[in-house]
Amino acid sequence: MSAAFLIFLATFLAMAAIGLPVAFAKIVGSVVYLSITGQDVGLIAETMLNGLFDGFVLLAVPLFILAASFMNAGAITDRLLRFSLALVGRFKGGLGHVNIVASLIFSGMSGSAIADAAGIGRVIIDMMRREDRYPAGFAAAVTAASATIGPIIPPSIPMVLYALVADTSIGYLFLAGIFPGLVMGAALMAMNAWIAHRRGFTQDEIVPLAELPGVTLRAFPALMLPVILLGGIYGGATTPTEAASVAALYALFLAVIVYRRLDLKSFAQLVLDAARSSAVVGLIIAGALVFNYIVASENIPGRVADALEGLDMSATQFLLFANLLFLALGCLFDATTMLLIVVPILLPTCRALGVDLVHFGVVITVNIMIGLITPPYGVLLFVINGITGIALRDIIREIWPFLLALLVALFSMTLVPAIVLWLPRMFGYQG
Repeated sequence: MSAAFLIFLATFLAMAAIGLPVAFAKIVGSVVYLSITGQDVGLIAETMLNGLFDGFVLLAVPLFILAASFMNAGAITDRLLRFSLALVGRFKGGLGHVNIVASLIFSGMSGSAIADAAGIGRVIIDMMRREDRYPAGFAAAVTAASATIGPIIPPSIPMVLYALVADTSIGYLFLAGIFPGLVMGAALMAMNAWIAHRRGFTQDEIVPLAELPGVTLRAFPALMLPVILLGGIYGGATTPTEAASVAALYALFLAVIVYRRLDLKSFAQLVLDAARSSAVVGLIIAGALVFNYIVASENIPGRVADALEGLDMSATQFLLFANLLFLALGCLFDATTMLLIVVPILLPTCRALGVDLVHFGVVITVNIMIGLITPPYGVLLFVINGITGIALRDIIREIWPFLLALLVALFSMTLVPAIVLWLPRMFGYQG
């Protein structure tokens, strides 16, 4: 590691510490590095623009963000919650189960954990807190934990970014996330049931079974979105990026035509908000592209690969090491930073050890999602605290059992690759 690179890291960390956005902190550090090494600082703009313009797959990110915005604004959330309540609300700790099932369904539409938490999460938290049926911290913790499923079940914005850096099929990554997402949901529901019995939570509203067909019919158009999305990709009709545009258009159709809950003024505001969110993600990606150029210039991936190979690790030991690394980093860094900066450093070792890149991508994405609810800096904890006003200390106190459940799910899919790979292999994946 050269002195120039150490100065770059010091500059980057110092800029981030004083509150400069991460993307800009990377760019400032890059200017310092290129100046010290005598390279043209114009390389920064060239690297950023080439990376963004060549990344056709990145178009899926703003489209998925826009689709989630239309879903939230179009009263679709209410119908999904009613459907979830009819399915599992009758069980002990029913609204906790509803929270998890709703996240499982909504995850097939948004691709973002924060979109799930901020959209469907706020509504279900209000339902759980009504008449003091559940402690506020518990309601918030279930919501935060279940929102982590969002980017595991397709569509998934983090998986799109992973496919970009790993040069891996988005379609197979999306397929690989379906069963692990269900495993995560089952683990959370088991923990919720155990807590509900242990703490004696009261029974919630029970929707009569006779009403289930009507509730399902009203939710059916919304439930078709994941089917359209995945059917287009795996039926060969669309690429993942084109499927994202179809998802956004279908969500808009539901919000305007079917449910009639979106007017022109709201539409303009939603598009503007989605553009802002997309711009933030784009800047982070652009900064990471420059960072990756510097990392490659210093041959850091090769050095890391040589160091890990020197430890004589097996593929399983490497995956366990990666789990621990990302769980630790998840306490401090955001998901995009880890995907675009840390993952490229580990990829050469993955290939050298014969680790399947689709399996690795899903395991890393689950790691990163768990990091979103890991104290002290779990982003989802702050999001839910911000939108509900529930004290952060109450959320953190209740999050630990659900964090444990997700860790059990993570290590099961790490040690048993078939949990991740059996569905892609059924569709012809040869990895």
